[in-house]
Amino acid sequence: MDFKGAKKKRNRRLFLTPLLLLFPHPQPFLLGFALQQTQFYGSSNCIAPMKRSFRPLISILMLVALAATLSCRIAIRGGSGGGFAISAELQTTRSRVLIQPPPIQNFNSTLLKFAAVDTGEAKSKLEIEQLLEGNFASQGRYRTFATWRRFNHHDVKARNSNGMPVMLRSPKFYRYWLDFRRNLQNWARKRMFQPDIMMDLVTLVKVPIDSHNGLMSSDNKYKSCAVVGNSGILLNTDHGKFIDGHEAVIRLNNARTERFEKNVGSKTSISFVNSNILHLCARRDGCFCHPYGGNVPMVMYICQPVHFMDYLVCNSSHKAPLLITDPRFDMLCARIVKYYSAKRFVEETGKALSEWGSTHDGSMFHYSSGMQAVMLALGICDKVSIFGFGKSTLAKHHYHTNQKAELRLHDYEAEYAFYHDLVKNPWAIPFISDKFSNSVVDSQKKTQMLKICVSYSGPALSKMV
Repeated sequence: MDFKGAKKKRNRRLFLTPLLLLFPHPQPFLLGFALQQTQFYGSSNCIAPMKRSFRPLISILMLVALAATLSCRIAIRGGSGGGFAISAELQTTRSRVLIQPPPIQNFNSTLLKFAAVDTGEAKSKLEIEQLLEGNFASQGRYRTFATWRRFNHHDVKARNSNGMPVMLRSPKFYRYWLDFRRNLQNWARKRMFQPDIMMDLVTLVKVPIDSHNGLMSSDNKYKSCAVVGNSGILLNTDHGKFIDGHEAVIRLNNARTERFEKNVGSKTSISFVNSNILHLCARRDGCFCHPYGGNVPMVMYICQPVHFMDYLVCNSSHKAPLLITDPRFDMLCARIVKYYSAKRFVEETGKALSEWGSTHDGSMFHYSSGMQAVMLALGICDKVSIFGFGKSTLAKHHYHTNQKAELRLHDYEAEYAFYHDLVKNPWAIPFISDKFSNSVVDSQKKTQMLKICVSYSGPALSKMV
């Protein structure tokens, strides 16, 4: 019987068993230390037979020394979703490694409730009901929509038995009428708050675009995306080549790139617009709305329900996909921006929340196209860079127009605060599900941090944080 071999194995167990009991899932450096010891005890080339009898004692002494210099503490803390987060703190005499759980956010319940109220909901529901009933007789509404006039002859003198104006509709109108009702009904049914909608954006947006481009459908996101805003601060930059270097480039509201390639680049993968832009395009022959080329997909959010007719008419002539944002996504964006706006209003003015509406046009308040484009990019891209989001008294409001003032229905400062939290503290953003918040943080750890143009001073490049 090999007593020496049995003794070697027993000595190894004396050393390793306490370690495994103390650290059932050892850290890499602990595992490496144990493996080195195993290799050392398994080698007899440089060890004299006289010294082998001291191995059990040496093992015990090393274990005592290790226990004296190493401590492991586990703390269980309550999580924001009602669960628990485990914080493991590993401390040695030389270094300390701390694994931090997501910080617990205590959102102001009053602000959350205030942001969840859509003051324009009653008006929107009434308008949707009227449209579904076929009531297009409103003089103001009818005169402003060229798409309807294309299909209907409005005789101001003609009245029905109830005194309502009569529409003399062309046969072509009925080709779109059923589709209009179906699309509007489906859209109206989805007008609800669903924080998990961010997890579905790849399926809702990227998959149809990939299919149009002849690519295999998958759940993979774009590796990198640039969202290009329209701020005049871009005129003092030369980000063009860097912007075009992203896998996907998202541009806003048909802002032209011609003559501004050095500043904003020339590549466009997705054109993101609000439905007012498409409504203007609907007046043109062929519903031309493709400043970036006929093969560039367009993603649009609905500003007014009646714009669905513009969508149907223009979509029939589009080669590339014309996609409408999911109303659940719209609702999420609206809540987030209203929360940040109300929070800023209270903190900066000291006034009551009830006075917020008079400052921001109440029921007309809306997030900007740029904000929702950034949210879209977060859902369909692994890494996001945004440009041209900021303002300066020394720069035009838009780089491609002469507009000088911003719309009161937007709160750009509140949106800048949201962008800041995206970079510095994603857990501080309300209403987004924990699943997506964690994915944003994981993505930031794997890649570069979000680049955001937040301010401008002088001729130098925009400040990037």
